[in-house]
Amino acid sequence: MASKSLRVAMLAPPWLPIPPNGYGGIENVLDALIPELLKLGVKVELFTVGESTVKATKTHWLYEKGQYEHIQKPAYDSAIISVTHMHHTVVLGPMALANLSDGFPPVLHTLHNPPFTTPAATKQGIPDNVAMWEQFENTKKLYFTCISKAMTTHAPPSFRKRMLPVVYNTVNICDFPFLEKKEDYFITFARFHPDKGQAQAVHACLELDVPLKMAGAVAGITKQRKVLMELANPLSAYRSLLDFRYFSDQIFPYLDDGRIEHVGELAGQAKCTFMARAKALLAPIQWDEPFGMATVEALACGTPVVAINRGAMPEIIKHGVNGFLANNMRDFKRYMRRVDEIDPAACRASVEKVFSARNIATQYLQRYRTIVGKHKK
Repeated sequence: MASKSLRVAMLAPPWLPIPPNGYGGIENVLDALIPELLKLGVKVELFTVGESTVKATKTHWLYEKGQYEHIQKPAYDSAIISVTHMHHTVVLGPMALANLSDGFPPVLHTLHNPPFTTPAATKQGIPDNVAMWEQFENTKKLYFTCISKAMTTHAPPSFRKRMLPVVYNTVNICDFPFLEKKEDYFITFARFHPDKGQAQAVHACLELDVPLKMAGAVAGITKQRKVLMELANPLSAYRSLLDFRYFSDQIFPYLDDGRIEHVGELAGQAKCTFMARAKALLAPIQWDEPFGMATVEALACGTPVVAINRGAMPEIIKHGVNGFLANNMRDFKRYMRRVDEIDPAACRASVEKVFSARNIATQYLQRYRTIVGKHKK
């Protein structure tokens, strides 16, 4: 359905170009979504960084290059980048747009990170942010959507009237080669962090005596040589970062085993081949994952997924159809032995049915029309 009169300003993060050269969750989603919106007749003005090459109706930027090198710096250094770049981060964006004037168009803000404080988080001493979200109850033109139903679980009741139905993330399915015949290795594909559970994957593969190849950046370091240099330096500044210590203490000691391998960060064709040839993607997550782009990308290649049953995983994985959901690591290892039961074609079909770019673009178009319709004069 054409929507030639609809014009959308899309605010992307300032950290990476679209498409990204390597890791980039939101950026990969936008790379798939924007062309489909254009095909539907939507005029998209994109606010991004100058390196971006995705085609939009019009492109704007302040920073020529992505600012990812600054993302892990203290907030007093990194936050100003987001503030300067159109106030679009998970909190600053809504705060900046909360009191739009009558002449300003309505806004749909997609929440990509877990936005609402959970009881478990408050028990760990993390400040409760519910009061902040409740302040949006009476905003006139600001609306929100989440990327999974799991993300909405802890939304304050008063905030829910600002929320539109969930819209999942998407991938360019044609970018991921379908491969029916798999090789005999498992993979993980994520930045190294305790939440991602790579250490659990290592121990599971050692116990089952199966090879594991792990792809992902270490505390933002994408090159293996750089990782090794920093590991060898006892005074490395990276040792102050949780991600780096996690890799150093819980992953690196097992890399001499012969069965466990770190392949660094992968992108482009190398990433697709890595995923397509794998026996299965392992996702022993230790938190409520808000979505899981690598999960959908692996499925697009016909590669099944074994995951811990948390967060958005049950919204992506259909147990026994395109992978398995485990409630504990004992079951996780049992399902690893059963991945040959999964039909690669069913994995691919699950992505085509739910997460295709055309499907997701159509849903966003529906959300845009909903909020525009609410404020038509």
